[in-house]
Amino acid sequence: MDKIAKAFTHKANIGYIVAGYPNLAHTSEFISNLDKSCIDLLEIGIPYSDPIADGKVIAEASFKAVSSGVNTDSVFDMLRQCKGKYSRAVVFLVYYNLIFSYGVENFIKTAKECGVSGMIVPDVPFEENEELFKLCQKYDFALIPLISVTSANRKKELLSRGSGFVYAIGAIGVSGSKKASNQRLQELVKDIKAISAMPVGVGFGVKNKEDADFVKTYADGAIIGTKIVELCDKFSGEEFRHEVAKLF
Repeated sequence: MDKIAKAFTHKANIGYIVAGYPNLAHTSEFISNLDKSCIDLLEIGIPYSDPIADGKVIAEASFKAVSSGVNTDSVFDMLRQCKGKYSRAVVFLVYYNLIFSYGVENFIKTAKECGVSGMIVPDVPFEENEELFKLCQKYDFALIPLISVTSANRKKELLSRGSGFVYAIGAIGVSGSKKASNQRLQELVKDIKAISAMPVGVGFGVKNKEDADFVKTYADGAIIGTKIVELCDKFSGEEFRHEVAKLF
């Protein structure tokens, strides 16, 4: 988890991409050159056929990647090839069925070996994540908690099985939704930081530099996903990195 901590030594730029969208070569090029980008911490979505936390843009990108044959094994193979080419933190955003079908411990162990520092699992509630959390502890692998403005009353429980950083959900709805009010988000982050030493990043509803700059005035990092995924289909290589930088 040292790479995650390093990402938050300043206000972090956190990005999200769907592995294999528009193709694995695009993903591999970006990850291999991550240190040349503005991204301090990269979330890599393993494509899944039913991404319930995601809005239309990311869901369609995930479906296209799945349809082209991208799966957990091919994502791991790609990351093995990229390992050693970058120093910044990468984490997975992955749905539990993919972890379960791979074998929970085997998934965590393999991800760690491939240079991944942790994961966000949006469809496993606190009441069902104890085994997952213990295995993550065993491999020093971050299980990044999600806390929204509607789950703030459960924040102590949610934080008790979390590590790495806190993902504060800035919208009421799926990714790409309209951001919740600034007052509610600032209160949420303040409340989290009052009881946890983990850095807090705000995502969902953060769409541009103006949003990101404002989020960084009260949180430790800004997370942009949907807009980056939209850029994936339009740009590649250095031009893609340049366009991503404009968002932060």
